[in-house]
Amino acid sequence: MLTPNVNYALVFILPAETRANASIHMFFMLQSIDVIFLNSAREVVDFKKAKPWRVYIPREAAKYIIEGPHGIIKALDVAIGDKLSWIVEDEKEKAVPSPSNVINGVSFKKINGTISLAEPKPKLKEP
Repeated sequence: MLTPNVNYALVFILPAETRANASIHMFFMLQSIDVIFLNSAREVVDFKKAKPWRVYIPREAAKYIIEGPHGIIKALDVAIGDKLSWIVEDEKEKAVPSPSNVINGVSFKKINGTISLAEPKPKLKEP
Protein backbone atom coordinates (compact mmCIF):
# COMPACT_ATOMS: atom_id res chain seq x y z
CA MET A 1 0.00 0.00 0.00
CA LEU A 2 1.06 3.57 -0.72
CA THR A 3 3.85 2.25 -2.96
CA PRO A 4 4.14 4.24 -6.19
CA ASN A 5 5.84 1.45 -8.17
CA VAL A 6 5.33 -2.24 -7.36
CA ASN A 7 8.29 -4.05 -8.91
CA TYR A 8 8.21 -7.30 -6.96
CA ALA A 9 5.83 -10.18 -6.36
CA LEU A 10 4.51 -11.46 -3.04
CA VAL A 11 3.12 -14.92 -2.25
CA PHE A 12 0.61 -15.04 0.61
CA ILE A 13 -0.07 -18.39 2.29
CA LEU A 14 -3.51 -18.27 3.88
CA PRO A 15 -4.48 -20.10 7.08
CA ALA A 16 -7.53 -21.72 5.47
CA GLU A 17 -8.61 -22.39 1.90
CA THR A 18 -11.80 -20.34 1.55
CA ARG A 19 -13.12 -17.57 -0.65
CA ALA A 20 -13.52 -15.23 2.34
CA ASN A 21 -9.93 -15.71 3.55
CA ALA A 22 -8.66 -15.06 0.03
CA SER A 23 -10.54 -11.79 -0.43
CA ILE A 24 -8.31 -8.75 -0.85
CA HIS A 25 -8.84 -5.01 -0.78
CA MET A 26 -7.01 -2.40 -2.82
CA PHE A 27 -7.54 0.51 -0.43
CA PHE A 28 -4.65 2.99 -0.41
CA MET A 29 -3.04 1.39 -3.47
CA LEU A 30 -1.55 3.87 -5.91
CA GLN A 31 -1.54 1.58 -8.95
CA SER A 32 -3.17 -1.54 -10.34
CA ILE A 33 -1.53 -4.91 -9.72
CA ASP A 34 -2.05 -8.42 -11.02
CA VAL A 35 -3.43 -10.97 -8.56
CA ILE A 36 -3.43 -14.74 -9.00
CA PHE A 37 -5.46 -16.97 -6.66
CA LEU A 38 -4.41 -20.63 -6.23
CA ASN A 39 -5.95 -23.57 -4.38
CA SER A 40 -4.00 -25.92 -2.07
CA ALA A 41 -2.83 -27.92 -5.12
CA ARG A 42 -1.35 -24.62 -6.44
CA GLU A 43 -3.80 -24.60 -9.36
CA VAL A 44 -5.01 -21.21 -10.59
CA VAL A 45 -8.66 -20.74 -9.55
CA ASP A 46 -8.93 -17.06 -10.49
CA PHE A 47 -6.84 -14.08 -11.58
CA LYS A 48 -7.51 -10.37 -11.91
CA LYS A 49 -6.04 -7.01 -12.74
CA ALA A 50 -6.83 -5.42 -9.38
CA LYS A 51 -7.53 -1.69 -9.48
CA PRO A 52 -7.14 0.74 -6.56
CA TRP A 53 -10.03 1.26 -4.13
CA ARG A 54 -11.83 -2.02 -4.91
CA VAL A 55 -12.45 -5.33 -3.13
CA TYR A 56 -11.86 -8.68 -4.83
CA ILE A 57 -13.09 -12.16 -3.92
CA PRO A 58 -11.91 -15.15 -5.98
CA ARG A 59 -14.45 -17.31 -7.85
CA GLU A 60 -13.34 -20.38 -5.88
CA ALA A 61 -11.61 -21.02 -2.57
CA ALA A 62 -7.90 -20.18 -2.51
CA LYS A 63 -4.99 -21.10 -0.24
CA TYR A 64 -2.35 -18.91 -1.94
CA ILE A 65 -2.41 -15.42 -3.42
CA ILE A 66 0.29 -14.04 -5.67
CA GLU A 67 0.35 -10.26 -6.02
CA GLY A 68 2.71 -8.71 -8.54
CA PRO A 69 3.16 -5.83 -10.92
CA HIS A 70 0.60 -5.30 -13.65
CA GLY A 71 1.59 -7.45 -16.63
CA ILE A 72 2.66 -10.62 -14.81
CA ILE A 73 -0.59 -12.41 -15.76
CA LYS A 74 0.04 -11.70 -19.44
CA ALA A 75 3.76 -12.54 -19.20
CA LEU A 76 2.96 -15.89 -17.57
CA ASP A 77 0.02 -16.52 -19.93
CA VAL A 78 -2.00 -17.57 -16.87
CA ALA A 79 -5.14 -19.67 -17.35
CA ILE A 80 -7.59 -21.28 -14.93
CA GLY A 81 -6.25 -24.71 -13.97
CA ASP A 82 -2.56 -23.86 -14.56
CA LYS A 83 -0.23 -25.05 -11.80
CA LEU A 84 2.26 -22.59 -10.36
CA SER A 85 5.17 -23.61 -8.21
CA TRP A 86 7.97 -21.82 -6.40
CA ILE A 87 10.93 -22.58 -4.20
CA VAL A 88 11.68 -20.69 -0.98
CA GLU A 89 15.40 -20.01 -1.21
CA ASP A 90 15.90 -17.97 1.95
CA GLU A 91 13.19 -18.48 4.55
CA LYS A 92 12.56 -15.47 6.78
CA GLU A 93 10.77 -15.20 10.10
CA LYS A 94 9.01 -12.12 8.82
CA ALA A 95 7.53 -11.51 5.39
CA VAL A 96 9.64 -9.03 3.47
CA PRO A 97 9.05 -7.94 -0.15
CA SER A 98 11.93 -9.06 -2.33
CA PRO A 99 12.58 -6.89 -5.36
CA SER A 100 12.85 -8.90 -8.53
CA ASN A 101 12.51 -8.29 -12.20
CA VAL A 102 9.26 -10.20 -12.38
CA ILE A 103 8.68 -9.71 -16.07
CA ASN A 104 12.07 -8.69 -17.46
CA GLY A 105 15.00 -10.97 -16.76
CA VAL A 106 13.02 -13.98 -15.59
CA SER A 107 12.33 -16.81 -17.95
CA PHE A 108 8.95 -18.50 -18.01
CA LYS A 109 8.19 -21.99 -19.19
CA LYS A 110 4.70 -23.39 -19.66
CA ILE A 111 4.55 -27.14 -20.23
CA ASN A 112 1.33 -29.15 -19.99
CA GLY A 113 -0.44 -26.37 -18.10
CA THR A 114 2.38 -25.98 -15.54
CA ILE A 115 4.25 -22.70 -15.37
CA SER A 116 7.73 -22.50 -13.89
CA LEU A 117 9.84 -19.44 -13.23
CA ALA A 118 13.61 -19.46 -13.47
CA GLU A 119 15.97 -16.69 -12.42
CA PRO A 120 18.45 -15.93 -15.16
CA LYS A 121 21.89 -17.48 -14.75
CA PRO A 122 24.60 -14.91 -14.08
CA LYS A 123 26.69 -14.13 -17.13
CA LEU A 124 30.33 -15.07 -16.89
CA LYS A 125 32.80 -12.31 -17.65
CA GLU A 126 35.20 -13.08 -20.42
CA PRO A 127 38.90 -12.53 -19.62
